[in-house]
Amino acid sequence: MFALLGVFALSWLFVLILRFVPPATSAFMIERRLAALTQGERGFSLKYQWIPFSKVSSDLPIALIAAEDQKFPLHHGFDLQAIADALDEAEEGERLRGASTISQQTAKNLFLWNGRSFVRKGLEAYFTALLELTWPKRRILEVYLNIAEFGDGVYGAQAAAQEYFRKPASQLNAHDAAVLASVLPNPKKLHADRPSAYVLRHADWVERQVHQLGGASYLPR
Repeated sequence: MFALLGVFALSWLFVLILRFVPPATSAFMIERRLAALTQGERGFSLKYQWIPFSKVSSDLPIALIAAEDQKFPLHHGFDLQAIADALDEAEEGERLRGASTISQQTAKNLFLWNGRSFVRKGLEAYFTALLELTWPKRRILEVYLNIAEFGDGVYGAQAAAQEYFRKPASQLNAHDAAVLASVLPNPKKLHADRPSAYVLRHADWVERQVHQLGGASYLPR
């Protein structure tokens, strides 16, 4: 019992610290560095640069919400309806699709590892609950857009903006933001600098969704 309480206290303290301190890295970044090292990828260079929410174009966070989690300002970490819909589709023989919220993806990218298992999903739920209890929504979104992988070894809005558009994240326009949001489902196969027809169609859809949500006014305070 005391051991469990100790683990909870330490994990909660870590989450509390990261509410105020920019993370120097993430579990996913560490995993990618180790993979490059063990596989002998000598030319690999991980790109990551933290940038405050206030220095990011307002077009990007709303594009991420429109593409990934339109109920983000409203839920408490889990979109129960999306989970139920995904399970219903799986029961009907369709491929099980993801129903992760931005809060869940932030928890997974920051603290956990790639892969699917009941253990990892359980830890993801645990850290998601801690984030929602400890951080405001704006902080969750700020960390997410800084640690999300937008390409192989390219993490966060600032690195992605410079790598793919040759400008800082503060200067991203609505289309740039929609393209970046559209590669998130599979950033190793979808490319922001040479977008496929699929990425461009999806980016157009994201821009329409942003408009329907009301633009930046929909962002959490």
